[in-house]
Amino acid sequence: MKAVRFSRFGGPEVLEIVELPDPRPGPGEVRIAVRAAGVNPSDWKKREGLMDEELPQTLGYEAAGVVDVVGAGVTYVGVGDRVFGLAGAGAAQAELAVLSFYAPIPPSLDFADAAALPAAIETATRALDQLGVRHGCTLLVNGASGSIGSAAVQLAVVRGAHVIGIAGPRNHAYLRSLGAEPVAYGEGLGERVRALAPDGVDLALDVAGSGVLPELIGLAGGAEHVVTVADFAGAREHGVRFSRGDEGRAVHVLGEIGELIESGRFSLPVAGTFPLDEVAEAHRVSKAGSHARGKLVLVVAPAGVYG
Repeated sequence: MKAVRFSRFGGPEVLEIVELPDPRPGPGEVRIAVRAAGVNPSDWKKREGLMDEELPQTLGYEAAGVVDVVGAGVTYVGVGDRVFGLAGAGAAQAELAVLSFYAPIPPSLDFADAAALPAAIETATRALDQLGVRHGCTLLVNGASGSIGSAAVQLAVVRGAHVIGIAGPRNHAYLRSLGAEPVAYGEGLGERVRALAPDGVDLALDVAGSGVLPELIGLAGGAEHVVTVADFAGAREHGVRFSRGDEGRAVHVLGEIGELIESGRFSLPVAGTFPLDEVAEAHRVSKAGSHARGKLVLVVAPAGVYG
């Protein structure tokens, strides 16, 4: 199969489309003919050597496509079904991928829409679960207009939380459409938040990693009420929980999101699509606009088109 890989760290030019052996699913897993795969900031961070040291590396943790092989014990889906999900092996930007966690694609979504979902909704749900977001609480989300942030806003609103979202002014109307009260970044953030929540907030989620953890801690009444998914160094410095997937993934959301989408209570826009062989350009766009609204997605043609 054709897959994205790099054998040295560097800029987007180190990315290659290479031929790799077809993967095989293990027990409980499925293999899909990939039709779309999500692009995340972690992709270019890996490529630049900021996360993992081993070489070579493949990329991609989320994809959507058509099941072509099922592993032992799989009964929930079958060959020919449209599914989306998470690829534990990190090689979803390819013609074939093994999904460890998966669910049927909601009927109203195409493959690109579905591929944009898994990482954002899992990360957002995991953080909300760790915070204990519940009906009646006030949640502050830093970086509320990006893919993870907007997912967290909508999922918190579904839980019955009052959500205040921090974002740039151009995204304030968007946040209001999701059910959040927007406030702007920058000096005076605390005063702007307290104008909406005079007694502070119950909980805070940092998605942007923009150095505001001390302010979030003050507004939420302590580090124990704050979770970050983006600021590892800040979390260690300030005693805030850094949410990691290896602590246990919130994969339950994959099976729950369809009903929210079909009922109009959740959506995640696709910011742009690229063919698999233009993955380098997708990386450039991702790094230049990592806080842009919506997800970037690679669209994968049927096997044999590339090369």
